[in-house]
Amino acid sequence: MQNISTNQATVANKTKHKSISYDKYGYLFVAPFVIVFLVFQLYPIFFTFRTSLTDAATWAKVLDNKIIGFDNFAKLFAFGTEVSNLFWKSLGNTVIMWLFNFVPQISMALILASWFTDSRMRLKFQGGFKVLIFMPNIITAATIGILFMALMGYPVGPINVLLQQFGLQNAPFEFMRNVSMARGTVSFIQWWMWYGNTMIIMIAGIMGINPALFEAALVDGCSSRQTFWKITLPLIKPILLYNLVTSLVGGLTMFDIPHLMTQGNPDYTTNTVARFIYQQGFDSPNNFNIACAASVVLFGIIVICSLILAALMKDREAKPRKTK
Repeated sequence: MQNISTNQATVANKTKHKSISYDKYGYLFVAPFVIVFLVFQLYPIFFTFRTSLTDAATWAKVLDNKIIGFDNFAKLFAFGTEVSNLFWKSLGNTVIMWLFNFVPQISMALILASWFTDSRMRLKFQGGFKVLIFMPNIITAATIGILFMALMGYPVGPINVLLQQFGLQNAPFEFMRNVSMARGTVSFIQWWMWYGNTMIIMIAGIMGINPALFEAALVDGCSSRQTFWKITLPLIKPILLYNLVTSLVGGLTMFDIPHLMTQGNPDYTTNTVARFIYQQGFDSPNNFNIACAASVVLFGIIVICSLILAALMKDREAKPRKTK
């Protein structure tokens, strides 16, 4: 009887050990991220939405404010006022500079990714080229801004000196005082910083495609162009959508390069929505509630554009033809 009870106790202990759940440890591992997300991302989002509906025009009113409804949004959409004109001009500037850097960015990234993953081209020194192309992405925006400000310095700067020595201009050119050059410089820097990152993501997407598909295309005699358009591009649509959305978010929230290089000049033609929000919230006239309302509008624009991109990139199944 004693042996039987001992065996039963042993079995019970084994069953108890087997029934121990380790799920709780998973919560401990994800807790730091959840806490940081709640404190530094989710709470500021709700705070911004609420403040956009209040009269908290200054920091003193943030803790003591009252709900005034959509008056702040009405000021943004009331065309003809100074605040509204500056907001819509900043939005237009942002879209223009984003398009002028994103279209070359995605085009160059696709071309380079297709070259680096094409076994028939057999490019040499691929690793070195990838490092050189990606390197601008790891340099801080402040460093790049200072670099280009030095290169385009007025009246004495390397570019001005070279242009005068080659006889292309007689007098120094003030790049940051010209609208086209200022916008073009900001767009070029944004392109130069991010096309390498986009290329790496595209390469990762292409390498995830089943190699048998490329081998079959090679056996069938498809050219590199046909393989790219018929196999590669359709199969990397999810990666392409990711790049489109992340570039949209990054482009519409552009702040560092315009702020460092042009301060929104000349005549607010390089002022972005992010700089407008910064000016309204932290500079004169210190319209904190207007800044929050502009942030909500920008958030809505990003969400709507992202949904449109997702709908356009969605794979549509061919409908079966009706038979008579």
